[in-house]
Amino acid sequence: MSLDTVRTFFAEHAPDIEVVVTQDSSATVALAATAHGVAPEQIAKTLAVRVGHTNLLIVASGTARLDNRKFRDRFGGKARMLDAEQVVELTSHPVGGVCPFGLPHPLPIFCDTSLQPFEEVVPAAGATNAAVRLSPERLMSLTGASWVDVCQ
Repeated sequence: MSLDTVRTFFAEHAPDIEVVVTQDSSATVALAATAHGVAPEQIAKTLAVRVGHTNLLIVASGTARLDNRKFRDRFGGKARMLDAEQVVELTSHPVGGVCPFGLPHPLPIFCDTSLQPFEEVVPAAGATNAAVRLSPERLMSLTGASWVDVCQ
């Protein structure tokens, strides 16, 4: 179960971070912001994309959108969003619960600069009603991510 792999990840790498499971769905940015009492911009959405033959994850502010030109300039090709089945196969997380934690295999992970203004962001945690709260810098260090500027 995806939520279990995320809980295991935090137990091993950051036991001070609590996985918060809510009664209500947090599968969309709007639902997540309401469920966790934060602005939609503070939701750290994880996008699973393919460029060429490479799959990667982009974590960005909930209201940010990929900028095709910036993405192409940075990664050398057009971003192709993975479909729901491909996302689960790649991450083991369902759409609405996708996150860069507890992955079955290492993936390149990038955090968009749209997260930098916030002291705390709220990414999903492997289920459509689970999330964690942490700083963008902690998110980066836990996942080995790199900063990129690929969103509008």
